[in-house]
Amino acid sequence: MGTFLISKRKNDEFQFVLKAGNGQVILASEGYTTKAACENGIESVKKNSQDDARFDKLESKNGKFYFNLKATNGQIIGNSEMYESIAARDNGIESVKKNAPDADVKEEL
Repeated sequence: MGTFLISKRKNDEFQFVLKAGNGQVILASEGYTTKAACENGIESVKKNSQDDARFDKLESKNGKFYFNLKATNGQIIGNSEMYESIAARDNGIESVKKNAPDADVKEEL
C-alpha cells in the first residue's frame, strides 16, 4: 500500500510525495504555504487519480517521459519523476491510480 509523506522545505513550504509500497516516490507536489493546503492537495490526488483524463502524459526536451496529475480546475497537483520509456511512465500512472486512494498520510516535519 502507498503512503503520502508530508514534509517541510527549506523555505518553510509544505509538500507531499506519494510513495508506492516499495518506497519509491511516484508523485511529488508543489509547495504549499500551509499544512492544511498540503492536506487538501493530498485529498485532491486521492480523488483525481481515479480519472484517466486528469493525467497529462508528456515528453521532456531531453526525450524522457513524465506525467502531471491535474485537479478539476486544471491546476497541477502532482508530477512524476522522469522515465526512460513511455511504458515506464504509463506504469507510473497505474501505480498512482492503485496506491493513492487508500494511502496512509504520514508527516516528516
